[in-house]
Amino acid sequence: MLAFMVAWAPLVRSQVSVEIEMDQKFFLPHESLVVNVRVTNLSGQALVLGDRANWLTFHVEGQNNRIVASMEPVPVTGNYTLDSSKVGVKPVDLAPYFDLSMPDHYSVTAIVNIPQWNLEMKSKPAEFDIVSGTKLWSQDFGVPLLPDAAASVPEVRQYMLLQTIHQRQLMLYFQVSNPSESKVIRVFPVGPMVSFSKPEPQIDQYSNIHLLYQTGARRFTYSMINPDGLLISRETYDYSNTRPRLQAAENGRISVSGGQRRITSDDLPPPTKLEIFNEDPRVPIADNTAPPK
Repeated sequence: MLAFMVAWAPLVRSQVSVEIEMDQKFFLPHESLVVNVRVTNLSGQALVLGDRANWLTFHVEGQNNRIVASMEPVPVTGNYTLDSSKVGVKPVDLAPYFDLSMPDHYSVTAIVNIPQWNLEMKSKPAEFDIVSGTKLWSQDFGVPLLPDAAASVPEVRQYMLLQTIHQRQLMLYFQVSNPSESKVIRVFPVGPMVSFSKPEPQIDQYSNIHLLYQTGARRFTYSMINPDGLLISRETYDYSNTRPRLQAAENGRISVSGGQRRITSDDLPPPTKLEIFNEDPRVPIADNTAPPK
């Protein structure tokens, strides 16, 4: 029986494949690092996956074969049947479960356990880099209390803007953490920017950060992010007769003044189909002379 299993294993492996796909190859420390594990089943049988905790595991290495230990098991359970001739994709964020805070060149391998065949299937290693960002700006702030919460000493956090280069493209990053940066709440790329851009950050009365930065010769992006690091709003502005800039009202509200608002498919909240039509540069766009309603 053992000899039969050994002889049969290569045949099964040729009918079931495991691959790792990644949307990007460069990450900042503590940035979300999602890998998509792609399982292709051409075995003629249905595969039962996800019925146990170790059906999918990961092996991560740094340079010089340095093993990156898992800080805790990656949660991947969830029973799923993959029929023959089908492809299943399981997205997993590795950042919370492996110590990837050190800049280095890494590789990750996915191992899929198929208990019904007593086999392990491994993917080819996928490579990525953790890179350091250049600090542009930081500011400590107090987190507002929730409604009806009792008065207390406010929790202090820190906003930070960083920049790095991805494939010759300058990228602006946002980070929110505690002041010592020992606890990073979230890191993510805000977007590409031009080399001569000087991001303009302002914090409102609710401790949201408003950010205006230049993405082209005459184009700017405005973003608003809350204290938990959630992107609430994103808009695009063109330089017209006046340059877009952030403006604070007497009531503490911060908005973009000047320039021309351009509706794009990247806007948050998402634009309607009618608004997207105005993304065509041949369609006139009203001058942004007042805060949006």
